[in-house]
Amino acid sequence: MDITFLGATGTVTGSKYLVGSGKSRILVDCGLFQGYKHLRLRNRAPFSADPKEIDAVVLTHAHIDHSGYLPLLVKNGFSGKIYCSAATRDLCAILLPDSGHLQEEEARYANKRGSSKHRPALPLYTLDDAQRALQQFTPVAFNKEVALGGVSARLIPNGHMLGSGCALLKDHHTSLLFSGDLGRPNDLILHEPAAVQRADYLVMESTYGNRRHDPSDPQIALAEIIHRTVARHGVMVIPSFAVGRAQTLLYYIHLLKATQAIPDIPVFLDSPMAADATRIFHEHRALHRLSDAQCDAMCRAAHIVNSPEESKALDRRHGPMIIISASGMATGGRVLHHLKTFAPDARNTILFAGFQAGGTRGAAMLNGAESIKIFGEYVPVRAEVVLLDNLSAHADYEEILDWLEHFERAPRTTFITHGEPAAADALRHHIEERFGWRVCVPDYLEKVVLK
Repeated sequence: MDITFLGATGTVTGSKYLVGSGKSRILVDCGLFQGYKHLRLRNRAPFSADPKEIDAVVLTHAHIDHSGYLPLLVKNGFSGKIYCSAATRDLCAILLPDSGHLQEEEARYANKRGSSKHRPALPLYTLDDAQRALQQFTPVAFNKEVALGGVSARLIPNGHMLGSGCALLKDHHTSLLFSGDLGRPNDLILHEPAAVQRADYLVMESTYGNRRHDPSDPQIALAEIIHRTVARHGVMVIPSFAVGRAQTLLYYIHLLKATQAIPDIPVFLDSPMAADATRIFHEHRALHRLSDAQCDAMCRAAHIVNSPEESKALDRRHGPMIIISASGMATGGRVLHHLKTFAPDARNTILFAGFQAGGTRGAAMLNGAESIKIFGEYVPVRAEVVLLDNLSAHADYEEILDWLEHFERAPRTTFITHGEPAAADALRHHIEERFGWRVCVPDYLEKVVLK
């Protein structure tokens, strides 16, 4: 067996791993690169393997940095099956068409404004491309082994988002475990990651490999931020991942209002995609902790904004109010229009509730940028910018180490990926210090033979 690291090296985006065994070629995850321009350009570069020669894709979860390249892979000749959980399939049916539509809209807007160097600007793929890719999705149950030629695959729940899992691949000689994005043991909504006892080799994510989450109650912190914003008669804009963070935020807001811990101010979910994802929680009750009544309360916590006209009308409203809108790192989507309107006013708040990859607008704002570029124009940032990172769906390094404690013996090698350089190297050091395991941080396009 061998593995080639086609993404998520030196960055938290673009997750792609090509696994070879005999004549079998399996791709684990197929995500888009996001953030810095040199990373985004990889999305348009020729794929590092011939898509026609890939037998199957195993998808750990639905987030775009793990699934968003699939429409292009299919467009360029991949004809095999895409194996994932049923919830991942249902969420990708929302996320991938939205991604294609968004790229078409951005290309159309760039051509209208002449803000692109390309004449004409073209989308990476279209909504129709995404719809065609969805026809190749094949849902499988957790912990059920699937034969993929000379390799078998099994998904193990890992608590990061609805339907997410680790992927365990085996051939006749070797087992290789991909952690995917590892969730947290005490998440408000999702079950904790399942324990894994052994694998010959491990590919471990390291998003928070150099950090521990704030142990304080995020519900209290969120209430304090809302109160500050209300006191200024401001607007709180929350760039949020449509799947996962949006639902957690809605449920926290429901709890805060139910206990009268915050005023009953208007809350808008300006993301039809997030609204659809919230409804999917009803359809997969076994995968989370909420009852039907709690799911209903989460769905009712905000007014759903469906049309572009309604979305534009929000920018003409005055505070106090809360707007939750995708995307989570402010890389695209409706939230850009809200940031353009509300970021210049010091009465307002921009709240981030998840990891912000380097090179994204979210990272720039958290690092104190005085202005951000939106639609070719620089927009001043005078609003209060806050990170509530203890709402993160990623395990921090202590939680990762606790999960690794379940291994009955050391993997022959643990590969650290899906982390920015400082985080990846810090997790390497933590694992070596705690367990004495052999650990390495692979390079982009590096190929390793697993003996």
